[in-house]
Amino acid sequence: MAEVPVWSVDPRTGKQREQVTTEAGAEDVDRAVRGAHAALPALADRTARAVLLRACAAQLEARREEIVATADAESALGAARLGGELTRTTGQLLAFADEVEDGAFLGVIIDHADASLAPPRPDLRRYRIPLGVVAVYAASNFPLAFSVPGGDTASALAAGCPVVVKAHPDHPATSELCASALRAAAVETGLPEDVLSVVHGFDAGVELVRHPLVAAAGFTGSVRGGRALYDAAAARPHPIPFHGELGSLNPVVVTASAAEERAEEIGEGLAGSMTLGTGQFCVKPGLVLAPQGEAGDRLLGALAERVRAFEPGPLLDGRMREAFLSGVTERAGLDGVDAPVQAGPGAEGPDDRTVGAGVLTVPARHLTGDGPHERLLEECFGPVTVVARYADEAEVSAVLARLPGNLTATVQLGEAEAAGKDGTGAELLAALTPLAGRVLVNGWPTGVAVAPAQHHGGPYPATTSTSTSVGATAMERWLRPVAYQSTPEPLLPPELRDDNPLGLPRRVDGRREG
Repeated sequence: MAEVPVWSVDPRTGKQREQVTTEAGAEDVDRAVRGAHAALPALADRTARAVLLRACAAQLEARREEIVATADAESALGAARLGGELTRTTGQLLAFADEVEDGAFLGVIIDHADASLAPPRPDLRRYRIPLGVVAVYAASNFPLAFSVPGGDTASALAAGCPVVVKAHPDHPATSELCASALRAAAVETGLPEDVLSVVHGFDAGVELVRHPLVAAAGFTGSVRGGRALYDAAAARPHPIPFHGELGSLNPVVVTASAAEERAEEIGEGLAGSMTLGTGQFCVKPGLVLAPQGEAGDRLLGALAERVRAFEPGPLLDGRMREAFLSGVTERAGLDGVDAPVQAGPGAEGPDDRTVGAGVLTVPARHLTGDGPHERLLEECFGPVTVVARYADEAEVSAVLARLPGNLTATVQLGEAEAAGKDGTGAELLAALTPLAGRVLVNGWPTGVAVAPAQHHGGPYPATTSTSTSVGATAMERWLRPVAYQSTPEPLLPPELRDDNPLGLPRRVDGRREG
């Protein structure tokens, strides 16, 4: 079978930069997965994992200049943005190292035998163990933070799971550079370099999710691609967990009071959020419910003014650009839809590959029933947002009732509403909470802090599970609980012994220790 080249392409010009490698065949995928599986025992030691994660961060930092330059050449996201993304990525690795050393993620629970209970309770001891090899499908829009060295990889390694990454075709050279850094960190710390491998190609991605030694998968990408892999994971003879982030509209509700008090501020903030990264954030606010009337007009005016000033920029690849342009055209052509700022090609000419940002408006009543306007309730990846003008709270409720699951939902409240002086704030939070994994008040969703309390997930189709891909609890995706009953102390894992030789935080007979 002929080898298929994998090219690095400059999205600013559409021209090939270099051939990075060739697509992986079935044998290549099998070799990578078996190498990862063989490395599983080496990751059993928590101390070694923490050392590895810190070494990974150091290796990425040592290659910062080359990684950022290569990522910019393949993504056109800019050196400043990518430098910050690399800092976020190394910080995430260091944060997981701390979590590994702390040990709370193991969830140790010990209930000693108690014959006085009815019925009597046997001795039970529970903790979490690694699932095995994790397949990671890299994201297009974050070549570092959600790709080879990103959160799925970092959390899986922290949990004790080797990783095989299916690289995204938009940044193969960046993927190889980062993989080289992580594999060097493994060797440096005395671990097998196959704790992480990278494969390229669509067919390789399919082979990977079907491989019998792959125990779980993490995905960030489109609804169509993610759902196909999710179904493949479920159709295996032995189905595996598939944690996919697929798509999100990220609705925003602006109350009449909020618009009255700070229309211009909200409009400007919305413009900055929906154009950040040329609108290529998974948490971009794509639907805004704003009131009819003078205050809503001022908000829309401020939004439109700021969006008009947005400098056109390239999207991640030509396919995404075409999907964005056709998606905007289709939505703008719907009955009742206006375009105060028309999104489209950034400039005339066959060599221009940029897009300009835009704003679409529609009466909210058009979104409350079945029909072609349902298209406005689907994500359009790129710098455009839909402002639905509502007449009353009933229309807001009717639109929210039609929304699918989202990563985020935001409400902009007036001062009295935010202070809880009437029921509006609480009612809106109650309406938005079932729709999203993260609910924001008087803020904007772009920017996902790496913090223990973070949740980056949401109801389907935002994600295919209830887990988070950001924050300390992202490790839980790659672990499974196991309980030992009436097991003699010498046979127990060290994590579950009474003398707690590893000094782990745990709950013993209902009381927390450590």
